[in-house]
Amino acid sequence: MMHVKHVLVLGGTTEARRLAERLAGEPRVRVTTSLAGRVAAPRLPPGDVRVGGFGGPDGLALWVREHRVDAVIDATHPFAATMSRNAVLAAAQAHVPLLALRRPGWVAQDGDRWHSVASLAEAAELLPALGERVFLTTGRMGLAAFAGAGLDAMWFLVRSVDAPELPHPRRMEVLLDRGPFSLEGERELILRHRLDVLVTKDSGGDATAPKLTAARQAGIPVVVVRRPPVPEGVPVAATPDEAGEWVRGLYTSG
Repeated sequence: MMHVKHVLVLGGTTEARRLAERLAGEPRVRVTTSLAGRVAAPRLPPGDVRVGGFGGPDGLALWVREHRVDAVIDATHPFAATMSRNAVLAAAQAHVPLLALRRPGWVAQDGDRWHSVASLAEAAELLPALGERVFLTTGRMGLAAFAGAGLDAMWFLVRSVDAPELPHPRRMEVLLDRGPFSLEGERELILRHRLDVLVTKDSGGDATAPKLTAARQAGIPVVVVRRPPVPEGVPVAATPDEAGEWVRGLYTSG
Protein backbone atom coordinates (compact mmCIF):
# COMPACT_ATOMS: atom_id res chain seq x y z
CA MET A 1 0.00 0.00 0.00
CA MET A 2 1.34 3.44 -0.99
CA HIS A 3 2.23 5.58 2.00
CA VAL A 4 1.00 9.16 1.64
CA LYS A 5 3.13 11.88 3.22
CA HIS A 6 1.17 14.49 5.17
CA VAL A 7 2.75 17.92 4.70
CA LEU A 8 1.71 20.87 6.85
CA VAL A 9 2.24 24.21 5.07
CA LEU A 10 2.24 27.24 7.36
CA GLY A 11 0.77 29.62 4.81
CA GLY A 12 -0.69 33.02 4.10
CA THR A 13 1.59 33.92 1.19
CA THR A 14 1.32 33.60 -2.57
CA GLU A 15 4.16 31.09 -2.47
CA ALA A 16 2.31 28.94 0.07
CA ARG A 17 -0.77 28.84 -2.15
CA ARG A 18 1.32 27.97 -5.22
CA LEU A 19 3.07 25.22 -3.28
CA ALA A 20 -0.29 23.77 -2.22
CA GLU A 21 -1.40 23.85 -5.86
CA ARG A 22 1.79 22.02 -6.86
CA LEU A 23 1.48 19.40 -4.11
CA ALA A 24 -2.20 18.82 -4.92
CA GLY A 25 -1.04 17.04 -8.05
CA GLU A 26 1.26 14.67 -6.15
CA PRO A 27 -0.53 11.33 -5.51
CA ARG A 28 1.80 10.51 -2.61
CA VAL A 29 1.24 13.79 -0.77
CA ARG A 30 -1.60 15.09 1.37
CA VAL A 31 -1.28 18.81 2.07
CA THR A 32 -2.83 20.86 4.86
CA THR A 33 -2.38 24.63 4.75
CA SER A 34 -2.65 26.57 8.00
CA LEU A 35 -3.74 30.22 7.84
CA ALA A 36 -3.38 32.63 10.75
CA GLY A 37 -6.82 34.12 10.19
CA ARG A 38 -5.70 37.76 10.16
CA VAL A 39 -7.19 38.43 6.73
CA ALA A 40 -11.00 38.46 6.64
CA ALA A 41 -11.41 36.76 3.24
CA PRO A 42 -8.20 34.87 2.40
CA ARG A 43 -7.64 33.14 -0.93
CA LEU A 44 -7.95 29.49 -0.05
CA PRO A 45 -5.46 27.01 -1.52
CA PRO A 46 -6.33 23.47 -2.67
CA GLY A 47 -6.14 20.66 -0.13
CA ASP A 48 -7.13 20.79 3.52
CA VAL A 49 -7.17 24.20 5.21
CA ARG A 50 -7.19 25.12 8.88
CA VAL A 51 -7.53 28.66 10.22
CA GLY A 52 -6.25 30.09 13.50
CA GLY A 53 -3.32 29.80 15.86
CA PHE A 54 -1.92 26.65 17.43
CA GLY A 55 -1.19 28.00 20.90
CA GLY A 56 2.56 28.40 20.62
CA PRO A 57 5.21 25.81 19.75
CA ASP A 58 3.82 23.17 22.13
CA GLY A 59 0.38 23.43 20.54
CA LEU A 60 1.86 23.21 17.07
CA ALA A 61 3.94 20.16 18.02
CA LEU A 62 0.83 18.49 19.47
CA TRP A 63 -1.15 19.20 16.27
CA VAL A 64 1.68 17.76 14.15
CA ARG A 65 1.74 14.56 16.21
CA GLU A 66 -2.04 14.15 16.42
CA HIS A 67 -2.50 14.63 12.67
CA ARG A 68 0.46 12.44 11.74
CA VAL A 69 2.28 15.19 9.88
CA ASP A 70 5.44 13.95 8.15
CA ALA A 71 6.98 17.37 7.38
CA VAL A 72 6.39 21.07 7.99
CA ILE A 73 7.02 23.87 5.50
CA ASP A 74 7.16 27.39 6.91
CA ALA A 75 5.82 29.46 4.02
CA THR A 76 4.62 32.33 6.19
CA HIS A 77 5.35 35.98 5.47
CA PRO A 78 9.07 36.84 5.70
CA PHE A 79 8.24 39.03 8.72
CA ALA A 80 6.28 36.38 10.67
CA ALA A 81 9.30 35.82 12.93
CA THR A 82 7.34 34.46 15.90
CA MET A 83 5.64 31.78 13.81
CA SER A 84 8.97 30.84 12.24
CA ARG A 85 10.55 30.39 15.68
CA ASN A 86 7.56 28.34 16.83
CA ALA A 87 7.91 26.12 13.76
CA VAL A 88 11.54 25.37 14.62
CA LEU A 89 10.71 24.42 18.20
CA ALA A 90 7.64 22.38 17.23
CA ALA A 91 9.41 20.46 14.46
CA ALA A 92 12.17 19.57 16.89
CA GLN A 93 9.65 18.42 19.52
CA ALA A 94 7.69 16.33 17.02
CA HIS A 95 10.83 15.01 15.28
CA VAL A 96 9.75 16.01 11.77
CA PRO A 97 11.78 17.81 9.08
CA LEU A 98 11.25 21.54 8.54
CA LEU A 99 11.79 23.66 5.44
CA ALA A 100 11.47 27.44 5.10
CA LEU A 101 10.01 28.75 1.82
CA ARG A 102 11.16 32.36 1.40
CA ARG A 103 10.98 34.43 -1.75
CA PRO A 104 14.22 36.42 -2.22
CA GLY A 105 14.32 39.96 -0.87
CA TRP A 106 14.40 43.06 -3.06
CA VAL A 107 17.69 44.51 -4.31
CA ALA A 108 18.25 48.24 -4.80
CA GLN A 109 18.85 49.41 -8.37
CA ASP A 110 20.58 52.44 -9.84
CA GLY A 111 18.59 55.54 -8.99
CA ASP A 112 16.96 54.09 -5.87
CA ARG A 113 17.09 56.26 -2.73
CA TRP A 114 16.68 53.53 -0.16
CA HIS A 115 17.09 53.90 3.59
CA SER A 116 17.45 50.50 5.29
CA VAL A 117 16.10 50.20 8.85
CA ALA A 118 15.72 47.36 11.32
CA SER A 119 12.16 48.05 12.50
CA LEU A 120 8.97 50.03 11.98
CA ALA A 121 9.91 52.18 14.98
CA GLU A 122 13.21 53.07 13.30
CA ALA A 123 11.33 53.86 10.09
CA ALA A 124 9.04 56.24 11.99
CA GLU A 125 12.02 58.05 13.51
CA LEU A 126 13.52 58.60 10.07
CA LEU A 127 10.38 59.93 8.35
CA PRO A 128 10.37 63.62 9.39
CA ALA A 129 13.75 64.12 7.70
CA LEU A 130 12.57 62.56 4.42
CA GLY A 131 9.10 63.89 3.58
CA GLU A 132 5.65 64.99 4.69
CA ARG A 133 3.25 62.81 2.69
CA VAL A 134 3.89 59.13 3.31
CA PHE A 135 2.87 56.07 1.30
CA LEU A 136 2.72 53.46 4.07
CA THR A 137 2.59 49.91 2.66
CA THR A 138 3.58 47.87 5.71
CA GLY A 139 0.09 46.42 6.29
CA ARG A 140 -2.40 47.14 9.05
CA MET A 141 -0.37 45.43 11.76
CA GLY A 142 2.20 47.73 13.34
CA LEU A 143 0.61 51.09 12.55
CA ALA A 144 1.07 52.06 16.19
CA ALA A 145 4.71 52.82 15.36
CA PHE A 146 3.49 55.76 13.27
CA ALA A 147 0.90 57.04 15.75
CA GLY A 148 3.29 59.09 17.89
CA ALA A 149 2.80 62.83 18.42
CA GLY A 150 6.05 63.52 16.60
CA LEU A 151 4.38 62.49 13.34
CA ASP A 152 1.06 64.32 13.83
CA ALA A 153 1.94 66.91 11.17
CA MET A 154 2.55 64.22 8.55
CA TRP A 155 -0.08 62.73 6.23
CA PHE A 156 -0.25 59.00 5.49
CA LEU A 157 -1.78 56.96 2.71
CA VAL A 158 -2.15 53.55 4.36
CA ARG A 159 -2.70 50.59 2.05
CA SER A 160 -3.82 47.27 3.51
CA VAL A 161 -6.06 44.30 2.72
CA ASP A 162 -8.31 44.87 5.75
CA ALA A 163 -9.21 48.06 7.59
CA PRO A 164 -6.69 49.11 10.26
CA GLU A 165 -7.58 49.53 13.91
CA LEU A 166 -6.36 51.97 16.54
CA PRO A 167 -3.74 53.12 17.25
CA HIS A 168 -2.83 54.52 13.86
CA PRO A 169 -1.49 57.80 12.41
CA ARG A 170 -3.63 60.84 13.22
CA ARG A 171 -3.81 62.15 9.63
CA MET A 172 -4.34 59.31 7.19
CA GLU A 173 -6.39 57.97 4.32
CA VAL A 174 -6.95 54.21 4.05
CA LEU A 175 -6.77 52.40 0.74
CA LEU A 176 -8.15 48.86 0.98
CA ASP A 177 -6.54 46.84 -1.78
CA ARG A 178 -4.75 43.58 -2.42
CA GLY A 179 -1.85 43.01 -4.85
CA PRO A 180 -0.63 42.41 -7.41
CA PHE A 181 -0.31 46.12 -8.27
CA SER A 182 0.58 47.65 -11.62
CA LEU A 183 3.34 50.17 -12.26
CA GLU A 184 0.83 52.52 -13.88
CA GLY A 185 -1.41 52.33 -10.82
CA GLU A 186 1.45 53.00 -8.41
CA ARG A 187 2.62 55.99 -10.44
CA GLU A 188 -0.92 57.40 -10.41
CA LEU A 189 -1.18 57.02 -6.60
CA ILE A 190 2.09 58.87 -6.06
CA LEU A 191 1.04 61.73 -8.33
CA ARG A 192 -2.58 62.00 -7.16
CA HIS A 193 -1.72 62.04 -3.46
CA ARG A 194 1.53 64.04 -3.90
CA LEU A 195 3.42 61.37 -1.98
CA ASP A 196 7.04 62.21 -1.21
CA VAL A 197 8.25 59.14 0.73
CA LEU A 198 7.46 55.41 0.67
CA VAL A 199 7.69 53.02 3.63
CA THR A 200 7.73 49.29 2.96
CA LYS A 201 8.90 46.00 4.40
CA ASP A 202 11.33 43.93 2.35
CA SER A 203 8.66 41.38 1.50
CA GLY A 204 10.24 40.49 -1.84
CA GLY A 205 8.33 39.08 -4.79
CA ASP A 206 6.74 40.66 -7.84
CA ALA A 207 3.22 41.38 -6.62
CA THR A 208 4.08 44.60 -4.78
CA ALA A 209 7.44 45.47 -6.37
CA PRO A 210 6.03 48.06 -8.86
CA LYS A 211 5.81 50.63 -6.04
CA LEU A 212 9.62 50.53 -5.82
CA THR A 213 9.95 51.28 -9.54
CA ALA A 214 7.36 54.05 -9.29
CA ALA A 215 9.22 55.60 -6.34
CA ARG A 216 12.51 55.44 -8.25
CA GLN A 217 10.94 57.10 -11.29
CA ALA A 218 9.38 59.79 -9.12
CA GLY A 219 12.70 60.39 -7.33
CA ILE A 220 11.24 59.86 -3.86
CA PRO A 221 13.05 58.12 -0.99
CA VAL A 222 12.05 54.66 0.21
CA VAL A 223 12.39 53.45 3.79
CA VAL A 224 12.88 49.67 3.65
CA VAL A 225 12.43 47.59 6.82
CA ARG A 226 14.87 44.68 6.72
CA ARG A 227 13.37 41.21 7.12
CA PRO A 228 14.39 39.01 10.09
CA PRO A 229 16.74 36.14 9.20
CA VAL A 230 15.48 32.59 8.77
CA PRO A 231 16.19 30.69 12.02
CA GLU A 232 19.64 29.13 12.04
CA GLY A 233 19.91 25.59 10.73
CA VAL A 234 16.65 25.61 8.75
CA PRO A 235 17.05 24.76 5.04
CA VAL A 236 15.58 27.37 2.70
CA ALA A 237 13.78 27.05 -0.64
CA ALA A 238 13.45 30.19 -2.75
CA THR A 239 10.50 29.01 -4.89
CA PRO A 240 7.48 26.69 -4.62
CA ASP A 241 9.13 24.41 -7.19
CA GLU A 242 12.22 24.05 -4.98
CA ALA A 243 9.99 23.28 -2.00
CA GLY A 244 8.10 20.73 -4.08
CA GLU A 245 11.35 18.96 -4.94
CA TRP A 246 12.21 18.86 -1.23
CA VAL A 247 8.84 17.19 -0.53
CA ARG A 248 9.42 14.70 -3.34
CA GLY A 249 12.71 13.80 -1.71
CA LEU A 250 10.82 12.80 1.43
CA TYR A 251 9.15 9.85 -0.25
CA THR A 252 11.75 8.95 -2.85
CA SER A 253 14.36 8.53 -0.11
CA GLY A 254 12.16 6.27 1.93
